[in-house]
Amino acid sequence: MFDARPAKRYPVFIACCLVIVSLLAAVGERPLPDARAQERKELPPPPPLSSEGQEVDDGDVISVSTSEVLLPVTVRDAGGRLVTTLTRQDFRVFEDGREQPLSDLALRQVPVDVVLMVDASSSVVNNLDDFRRAAEGFAQRLATEDRISLIKFDDRIELLQDWTQSRLQLRRSLRRIVPGVFTRFNDALLLAAREQLARARGRHAVIALTDGIDSGRGYATLDAALRALLEAQAAVYVISNTEIERVRKSAELDSLLASPPAVVRFNELRIGDLREGLRVLEVSERNLAQLTAATGGRLYRPPSFDALDATYAEVAEELRHQYSLYYIPLNKKRDGRFRRVRVETTNPSFHVSARVGYYAPHK
Repeated sequence: MFDARPAKRYPVFIACCLVIVSLLAAVGERPLPDARAQERKELPPPPPLSSEGQEVDDGDVISVSTSEVLLPVTVRDAGGRLVTTLTRQDFRVFEDGREQPLSDLALRQVPVDVVLMVDASSSVVNNLDDFRRAAEGFAQRLATEDRISLIKFDDRIELLQDWTQSRLQLRRSLRRIVPGVFTRFNDALLLAAREQLARARGRHAVIALTDGIDSGRGYATLDAALRALLEAQAAVYVISNTEIERVRKSAELDSLLASPPAVVRFNELRIGDLREGLRVLEVSERNLAQLTAATGGRLYRPPSFDALDATYAEVAEELRHQYSLYYIPLNKKRDGRFRRVRVETTNPSFHVSARVGYYAPHK
């Protein structure tokens, strides 16, 4: 016979279940402590390596303190010779068209950190020994307190030598350069600015041996690289082999065009490639000229790889005789906006090289 008495306990059991379900739901709604978030708080922030529109930290744009701006300035006379005897009274600085006051401490001696970059793709691969020799000679001409790092780029970007004052370490790292294929020039510039120069001191310079022709296989544009370099306050010097390549391609093109008509027709594809190559070299030179001028550096076009030693020696001489000009901006806003800067001297015949501006810090 069926005992109906236990059935009387069902409402009590159901009520208990409902209470338990309610408690579990309440627990599920309560935010649990995020162990990963706590762990992230204890770690240092990652280095800035994201998109072009990323915010700029205060330290990326203000070199000495939160109020001073550092402008490395090179001055040459009408004949292209370095002018090294100017004083604070010989300079005028304008920010967004407004003249800035210069204190008695406006000119200072500041060491330089230099990123040496070498394009190890096919266009330079046969002359890497010339680069190694020129790079060693360049290092010997720097002051003892200056530092050097070495980046190789082709289809990969490698830091072969971190910051060092040791010429022996640099020599060893130069031997580790091996050739690649493609050229990720824009990526290499951006990484140098965002990664390597983020740990630099004093003045910042990038010296690149390249034709500047990016293969388009990376993720950065030249505009993004330029912005990162301006944020890092880096002067860019490019030793370009475009003139060497132009002479070689032009000679081959002229030889083919001077051939009999049948030979010209047979080599139509090659002739087209050479003409396109010459056009690309011209575009690259314009881009490199704009890049170096905007950052306060310089574009060099040696006629042969035999001239690399003299070219790198000239860059070292410029860095040793650069003026480090400091000023406190009249515009105190910490809005992250770009401030356009112009430097003049009291002698209008002098040519002044300085970067076109800087990014103000954020709040």
